[in-house]
Amino acid sequence: MKISVNIKPIMFALVLAIGLLSCKKDDAPLRDLSGLSIVNAAPSTEKFDLFVDNTKVTTSDFTFGSKIDYLTAYSGTRRFTVTKKGSDQALKTETYVLEPQYGYTLFLLDRVETLKFMLLPDNLTKPPKGKGSVRFANLSPDSDPLTLSIEGNPALITNISFQNYSNAIFIDAGDNVTFQIRDHINGNLIVSLSNIKIEEEKIYTIYVSGLKSATDATKLGAAIYTHK
Repeated sequence: MKISVNIKPIMFALVLAIGLLSCKKDDAPLRDLSGLSIVNAAPSTEKFDLFVDNTKVTTSDFTFGSKIDYLTAYSGTRRFTVTKKGSDQALKTETYVLEPQYGYTLFLLDRVETLKFMLLPDNLTKPPKGKGSVRFANLSPDSDPLTLSIEGNPALITNISFQNYSNAIFIDAGDNVTFQIRDHINGNLIVSLSNIKIEEEKIYTIYVSGLKSATDATKLGAAIYTHK
């Protein structure tokens, strides 16, 4: 599902990136631009480079858990390529269409030998007063379907399997919120996010990544970020 949003604030804040993500020589009006953030959720100790068309957009080590905040890209058909750092051999290439004035998050996920992209449309519509919005994505290749709840409350989002995500929902703003991620089938607690501040009118994504079977830096965990 694609949700059209007004991303003009992103465009002005990151106008610097426009030239980096396009071969066009003329200046494009805001209506021809899209916002793009990128998250490395691929459980690996490998460092990667990521390219949009022929332009490298990773300027530092793009390791597991890294996030690039919104860049500005010309809308239309764009080619995304990931390589090992310093290599020109593509590990994965995918083409997506970026719609004008949409925001997107591109996730890199799965193991190195089976790398995948997942492009999510970002609903950047401001939540109402007193509320924040949260969506939930399961990016752990060996996890069972997962459920998200706030501690002491019924489940908010249920049955999210690998490489799937929920629509955004509104929750009450508050300090010291604890999110719990559980196995959807047996209800066992998998991981928690504690002491999280949910600010009113802010937009959040919570995601689970890593491997249940791992004990190193690629082990299963959860993260939350704010769409800026």
